Amino acid sequence: MTTETTTGAKTHRDGASSPRPGPLGRLGIWVTAHGRVVAGAWILIIIGLGVFAPSVEKSLSGAGWQAQGSDSVAARELAVEHFGGNASSAIQVVVKGDQRLTGEPGAKVLSQVHDVLASDPRISQVLDPTPGATLSPDGSTAIVIGGAGADTNEMVRVATDLSPKLKALSVDGVDVAPTGASVMWSDFNKANLEAMMTSEMISFPVTLFILVLAFGALVAAGLPLLLTIAGLVASAGVLVLVNMVVPVSIWAMNFAMMFSLALGIDYALFLVVRFRAARMGQRSSMNAAIAQTMDTAGKAVLLSGGTVLVSLSAVMLVPSPSFRSMAGGIMISVVFILAATLTLLPLVLSKLDHRIDKLPLPWVNVGEHRSPRFEAWAQRLWKHPLRWGAAALTILIALSIPLFGLTTAMPSIKVLPEDASARVGYDRVQEAFGPGAPGMLTIVAPTASAGTTREVLAHDPGIAAAMPPAMPTDGADYRMIQAMPTVDPSDPALGATVDRLRADLPDGVLVGGAAVENLDLKAQLDRSTPIVIAVVLALGFLLLLFALQAPLISFLGTLVSLLSTAAAFGVARLVFQEGIGAGLFGFEPQGFLDAWAPVFFFAMIFAIAMDYTVFLLASAKEHWERDGDPKSAMVGAVAHSGRVIFAAGGVMVAVFFTFALSGPLPPKEMGVILGVAVLLDAFLIRLVLLPVLLRLTGQAAWASPAWLRKALPKVSFAHE
Repeated sequence: MTTETTTGAKTHRDGASSPRPGPLGRLGIWVTAHGRVVAGAWILIIIGLGVFAPSVEKSLSGAGWQAQGSDSVAARELAVEHFGGNASSAIQVVVKGDQRLTGEPGAKVLSQVHDVLASDPRISQVLDPTPGATLSPDGSTAIVIGGAGADTNEMVRVATDLSPKLKALSVDGVDVAPTGASVMWSDFNKANLEAMMTSEMISFPVTLFILVLAFGALVAAGLPLLLTIAGLVASAGVLVLVNMVVPVSIWAMNFAMMFSLALGIDYALFLVVRFRAARMGQRSSMNAAIAQTMDTAGKAVLLSGGTVLVSLSAVMLVPSPSFRSMAGGIMISVVFILAATLTLLPLVLSKLDHRIDKLPLPWVNVGEHRSPRFEAWAQRLWKHPLRWGAAALTILIALSIPLFGLTTAMPSIKVLPEDASARVGYDRVQEAFGPGAPGMLTIVAPTASAGTTREVLAHDPGIAAAMPPAMPTDGADYRMIQAMPTVDPSDPALGATVDRLRADLPDGVLVGGAAVENLDLKAQLDRSTPIVIAVVLALGFLLLLFALQAPLISFLGTLVSLLSTAAAFGVARLVFQEGIGAGLFGFEPQGFLDAWAPVFFFAMIFAIAMDYTVFLLASAKEHWERDGDPKSAMVGAVAHSGRVIFAAGGVMVAVFFTFALSGPLPPKEMGVILGVAVLLDAFLIRLVLLPVLLRLTGQAAWASPAWLRKALPKVSFAHE
């Protein structure tokens, strides 16, 4: 007879006693025993936070791409405070006429532009066109400046609110195009949102199709999507609430949606497969099945989630609001996905029970946990480790070679569609005033240094023209000089000009402007990236060591994660720097990779790589603890987790590549780099190279010195 108990030892169908459930097993049993409480709590969380979720796109911030504490940020803040907001975050409205704007209808349109800007209380003052500065020599192009009267995030909202009104002022013979950094981010966020929505519409059916194949039943396949949606709704509401206290980048939600969709499916897939094997395959009691699922797969999911959080937390070391809020936003979503996986999912599994396999595919064995196909693959790897390991390593190294020619820079205007207002205005400013006009430098100097500053600017070969010093609006002891570089804001020569000016100008003189803010952020990223990578690797290794308590395989598991990252960035150079495949993905190459990609995507790739590492090595350790046989550990790990890794990798690749097919350039970079990284990591490293390393290292993989075992708390994955 089969008996079921909620505490103490469990009894299987054959009457054999199994160990007392561990902490996660007891959590799973408690959840199923208190279903109404757990379900009620999640309903309250989803409804309570879901009320705020619909406003997430409008509420979150659009700017924050700056290096805190840099000279350029200090220059902008002084310009906002003392010079009527004539700073990098100001709204620039380009009015282009077929003829001089001094007559009708040009003069009328300029007056209307002035009135629209002045009507918004967030605009501090309106600067009308000035001959020799913001009015072209032929009089056909003028720039009206709406000074920034709010912080950079709010100025992006100003751009979003005013751009439609300003563009509507266009008439026959006179066209109005708002531009500038705030409008650029507003246009980019709009294009990015449209792309994300399109990608989600594509990715959901593709994901569901792959999940149906992976789970073998429609009901089971829908669970991960429902779980992920619940977690995302809750995290979106939290982001809105957090934004009321600290500005959160809109990119936090965009990244969180994509990343959490893939991660949530991974976690649900791992738990559902294990539950079905215990309940339908081994015919364990419900409590036994839930406890076994949570003590094995649940423990791996918890450690995987911890690794993801640790990896992303390292991005917080970059002193930039956008980076910190993006990392924080993804971390919040991961916490909710983890919570839903470890509490809500066990409850749903217990309630559905055998109904989870409704509408099955005819050839699927729902209770099968150990895959015969992946077991045969593991046996092949055990027999010929050098052959398969060398082949995988050769592919990864070959794809990594282009990495050494990778160059990075901050995004150019090319990240926007050609018809975006900011890009149209940008092109018209260049046409009328010169290539460096869109990247005007804002130089704020103490009054006593203004004369020397003008002399330095007049003799610098990188400066085409400098405006007369502007007086402060509040009588402060500063002067502001705007200088036009000789080159486009994205030209590397601009960096040399800024460095030269900062060396030659008197002490206390600050060089800023939108282009300089980009340069300062790029410099900060160059300094921060090695630190972030080192911290991510160290923390990842320590977490694996904690989980596996085997130094050698923990080190190797961390090390091989670098291979997929290097190969992904090698491919990124070929695609985004060299333009190979630009037509396929529908973008205009900038000639470089965006500077924020290495540090941010490294953390994301490493998090995903370690996700699969934990799944595979947790299964291997489970077999090692049970049998003490290296072959059993390696073959059993691939046989039991290979199908899950294969299916999860397929889902992630599909999700990421759908985001690469639409929208502006940065999401394409994200989709291609993460998609390639997952493709290589799941199928070459976790299913070939890492099992080969387990084969070659044998018992040494699991060796652990006595002092380490004493220092670490015991973590076991064995359940039966």
